Amino acid sequence: MTDSLAFCPDPHARVVAVPAFDDNYLWLVLSPDRRRAAVVDPGDAQAIESALSARDLTLDAILLTHHHRDHTGGVAALTARWSCPVYGPRAEGIPGVDHALDDGDAVNLAGLDLRFRVIGVPGHTRGHIAYFAERLDPTDPPALFCGDTLFAGGCGRLFEGTAAQMLDSLARLRALPDDTRVYCAHEYTLANLRFAVAVDPDNAALQTRFALAQARRARGEPTVPGEMAAERATNPFLRTHLPALQAAAARHLGRAPADAAECFGAIRDWKNQFR
Repeated sequence: MTDSLAFCPDPHARVVAVPAFDDNYLWLVLSPDRRRAAVVDPGDAQAIESALSARDLTLDAILLTHHHRDHTGGVAALTARWSCPVYGPRAEGIPGVDHALDDGDAVNLAGLDLRFRVIGVPGHTRGHIAYFAERLDPTDPPALFCGDTLFAGGCGRLFEGTAAQMLDSLARLRALPDDTRVYCAHEYTLANLRFAVAVDPDNAALQTRFALAQARRARGEPTVPGEMAAERATNPFLRTHLPALQAAAARHLGRAPADAAECFGAIRDWKNQFR
């Protein structure tokens, strides 16, 4: 039932969105006592400094998902100010990273009572990673900080990886628990859902989600975090194994896709051209 899906669930009490640039979200994850924080993908140091100051927080750690400047641009200034550790993907050689991470690694930030599992999700970039916490607090649902791999209703462009890599990366994220809160890095939801409706027009849950997202944006409200169950029900890039999306890929290609990767690649190429 579509009314059972949390299309725009409340964020965790310990997570703060920091808007930056035109459409980025930089994420602060707070300690239980709300005195310290880690930041995920601080592309803009001043935006983070302002958010820390407004809440009287100290910065204990920086977590990076990939090397793009809108995710890393604030690292040098923040480490100069706070002398905090910087975690990031080993495969991307990001300047300033002093804790290089691979798929399956754990990040334990004891002072913040935070524990993340690292999930390798190449495709958008060659070494992109995501951070997954089974719990931020004992009664909270899981949390996923996925950078530019998975968006609300969409996925990242294939700048450095292949369709097969991104398909596999998204499959890993799709397998996370239903109630996982999905903290992506951009407010791309309306554009993503507009495309999704064109590709998957008979999806009632998608129609509902699009209407709710339009209403939220009209009120100036964010559409993230999302929830994994809702992504599986409405995000075309998590649904390319289904007949409706395979038929859509065939329409775009002019023939049936040869395999799952070509099906995914056709939908991603269609999105690149969609206006």
